Amino acid sequence: MPIPDADRSHLRRLGERLAEIAALPVQRETADLWRRLNGLERVRPLLWANELPWHELDVNGELEPLCTDPFCRGVEMGLRRTLYQWEHVRGDMVIEPVLCSPLAISDTGLGLSIQETVVRLDGRNPVVSHDYEPQIRCEADVGKIRMPEVTHHEDASEANYELMVGIFGDLLPVEKLGLPGMWFAPWDLLVQWWGVEEALTDLALRPELVHMAMDRLVSAMLHRLDQYVELNLLSRNDNNTRVGSGGYGYTDELPRPDFDPARIRTVDIWGCATPQIFSEVSPAMHEEFALRYERRWLDRFGLTYYGCCEPLDLKMGILRSVPNLRKVSMSPWIDPERAAREVGADYVFSLKPNPAILAEHDWNPEIARKQLRYVLDRTRGCVVEIILKDVSTVRYQPRRLWEWMRIAGEEAERVA
Repeated sequence: MPIPDADRSHLRRLGERLAEIAALPVQRETADLWRRLNGLERVRPLLWANELPWHELDVNGELEPLCTDPFCRGVEMGLRRTLYQWEHVRGDMVIEPVLCSPLAISDTGLGLSIQETVVRLDGRNPVVSHDYEPQIRCEADVGKIRMPEVTHHEDASEANYELMVGIFGDLLPVEKLGLPGMWFAPWDLLVQWWGVEEALTDLALRPELVHMAMDRLVSAMLHRLDQYVELNLLSRNDNNTRVGSGGYGYTDELPRPDFDPARIRTVDIWGCATPQIFSEVSPAMHEEFALRYERRWLDRFGLTYYGCCEPLDLKMGILRSVPNLRKVSMSPWIDPERAAREVGADYVFSLKPNPAILAEHDWNPEIARKQLRYVLDRTRGCVVEIILKDVSTVRYQPRRLWEWMRIAGEEAERVA
C-alpha cells in the first residue's frame, strides 16, 4: 500500500536526525570500548539501559507517534525510542549508521499455550503479576510439546525492505535483518506450563518427569534453531545488538575467520542461556536440571552469555565448564565481594543494579549512588558492564531515570 505523504515526512525527519547522530565520531569510539571490554580488557565500566517503562517516559511529546499507517507507526516508535534514549538515557549507547528491516519469520509454536491469571496495578504497564495454571502434570502432557516448523515469508520481507529503502535509502543504508541470536530460556517456558511451585518441588519429587520435559523442550528449541540455520535466517550480533541480558556484542573474535557473510552460522554469533527460576536451587541441581541441557545449545555458538535475574555468585564452579563463556550476569541478589572473587577478570562481570530504587515513593539519588559505589568498589579487579534493566516503573517521573544514569556514569568514571 502507498505510504501517506505525511507519514513519509515524519519518518524522514527522524531518519535525518538519526543519521546525524550515527555519524558522530563518538559512536566508533564507544563501540571500540565495548569491543575491548568484551575482549576482557580492563576499560572503565561501561553503562547501558534497556527494558524501560516507555509508557511513563514521554516528555514534551518526544515519544508521541504521528504516523497513521500501522507499518510506519511501528518504524516511528522504534526511531523515537532510540532518539529519546540518546538524549536522556545515553550511557555508553552506540547508534550504528544503518537501519534494519527485519525478515518476516513465523513458526508453528511449541504446542502448549500459557494459561494464566494476571493482576495489573497500572493498566498502561505491560509488567503484570502472573498466576499460571499448570499444563504439564504427567508424562502424556510432556508429549504435547511439539517440534516447531519455521517459515520465512520472503514476499513480505522483500516488501517491507523496499518500503524502508523508499523512505530512508538516501539517508541511511537499509539492511535486511534475520535473527541476531536467540533468547534461550527453556526454564522460563517450563515454569509457565508447569507452575512455579510445582516445577521446583518436582525437581525433588518427580525428577524423571522434569528430565523428560527438559529433554523434549530443548530438542524442540534446537529443531527451531536448525531451521534458522538451514533457511539462512541468522544475522550477526557482534555489533550494537544486545547479547543475552547484558550489553552490546562488539568483539574482535566473531565472526569466525572462515565465515561467509552470505550465510551466518551459529559459531559466528553470540549465544546465551538462563534458568532464572533457579535462584534458590543448589549448584548440583542447577547442573543436573539446567546446565546439562543448556550446554547442548551453548556449544553451538562462538561466544556465550549466561544468566539474567538469578544470582550466580555461588554457581561459577559449574559455569566455568562452559568453554565459550565470556559474560556472566550478576543480579542484584549477589554478594558483591564473593562474586568479584569468583568471576575475577576471567569473564565480563555483567552487573545488574537493583531497579527498585527508581520505584520507591521518594526518589533518593544519594542512596542510588551509595548502592552503585558499594558494588563498584568491590569489583575493581573485574571487567564490568553496568546494565540497568527490568525498570517496571519510575512513578511517571522520567527524570529519576535520567539522574540515575548520570550518577552511574560518574561512579563508573570514578573507579576507572
